[in-house]
Amino acid sequence: MTDDALVIAGREFRSRLIVGTGKYRSFQEMARAHAASGAEIVTVAVRRVNLTDRSQESMLDYIDRERFFILPNTAGCYTAEEAIRTARLAREVGLSNWVKLEVIGDEKTLFPDNFELVKATETLAREGFVVLPYTNDDLVAARRLIDAGAAAVMPLGAPIGSGLGVQNPANIRILREMITSVPIILDAGVGTASDAAIAMELGADGVLMNTGIAQAEDAVLMAEAMKHAVLAGRQAYLAGRIPKRLYATASSPLAGVVR
Repeated sequence: MTDDALVIAGREFRSRLIVGTGKYRSFQEMARAHAASGAEIVTVAVRRVNLTDRSQESMLDYIDRERFFILPNTAGCYTAEEAIRTARLAREVGLSNWVKLEVIGDEKTLFPDNFELVKATETLAREGFVVLPYTNDDLVAARRLIDAGAAAVMPLGAPIGSGLGVQNPANIRILREMITSVPIILDAGVGTASDAAIAMELGADGVLMNTGIAQAEDAVLMAEAMKHAVLAGRQAYLAGRIPKRLYATASSPLAGVVR
């Protein structure tokens, strides 16, 4: 497994777990959870972080830029124009030219607006951004985003923050079978380690999560559990599971059995 890297836009990452920065009880707890997760990518909501007044405490002060790659996200944006402006701001202040692109279409479910996503992806990709859009678990939407220039697609497993786990495993399997040109990173809905393992067993190239770690009773311990779950799920996917059967099959061969 030492050469099994996650590759996005030509950049290699050893960990297939991406973690967030919201909902922690303190910045100190966040930093400890990040370390325990083994993640290399940390996503930061541009509109919810202090980017200009360095005299004030900021979550960025608790992220080791030498250790973690910061992935700005456009959480809270409801139009392509808002998301494009937010991504440009992140690049201007020196965060990154990568962006986890979110354009929300419904305030209650936080489901993405795929039409606006495609518009924003086209513009940002043309401007040299590495675009990772959060989208529905829909093959057609994913293909349109890839055609627009997406460097990965990030289908939801369930609504953001719901902890419901992967609700449409068949859709994730279809995406895995039909999309081979860019990574598929499951984003949203993971509540516990088994959810992350299932996502990876279905063929996801990585998993992004925030609430499942940050709101756990012991966020640091859950971060470590998620690290192991993502690795175990990846190994199981590569190993190839046995087929499911309705009836039993003997674990020991019957040839040569003394009767």
